[in-house]
Amino acid sequence: MSFFKSNKHIILYGAVLAILIFLLRWLQWKFLILDHSIEIYVGLVALLFTIMGFWIANQMTKTKFIIQTVEKQVFIPLAENFVPNENALLAFDLSNREFEVLQLMEKGNSNAEMADQLFLSLSTIKTHVSNLYQKMDVKSRTQAIAKAKTLRIIK
Repeated sequence: MSFFKSNKHIILYGAVLAILIFLLRWLQWKFLILDHSIEIYVGLVALLFTIMGFWIANQMTKTKFIIQTVEKQVFIPLAENFVPNENALLAFDLSNREFEVLQLMEKGNSNAEMADQLFLSLSTIKTHVSNLYQKMDVKSRTQAIAKAKTLRIIK
C-alpha cells in the first residue's frame, strides 16, 4: 500500500498518458475511416456483388432432373378361347369365389353389383376384395386388374 502512496503521481501520470494515447489512436482510426470511407464502401459493395454472382451462377448451373413415369395401356390381342394361367392362379392361392370376384371387378362392377350377382352380402364381397388385394400384393382395383391381365389370369 505504501508503494502506491509514494508513487501516486507517477501512476496517475502513466494512466493519463495511456488514455491520451488511446484517444489519439481512436481519432487516427476515425479520420482514416473518414478519409477512405468511399473506398471502403465500394470495396464492401464489390465483395457483396461478387458473392451474389457466385451464388447466382451456382443456382443457374445446377443440373435439374425431372423423372416422369408414363403409363400406357397396351392391348394385346388374345385368342378367342382364353384359358386362365393356372400356375399364376395357384401361385396367388385364389379361391373360386375370389376368382369370380376378380372377373366381376374386371367388368367394372361395384361391390354392390357383385353382391347382387353372386347372391352374397356386401361385407362378404368386401372381404373377398380385401383378400384379393392381400394375395396379389396390390392396393387398388386397377392394380389388381392390371396384374391379373399381365399374368393372363383374366382376359
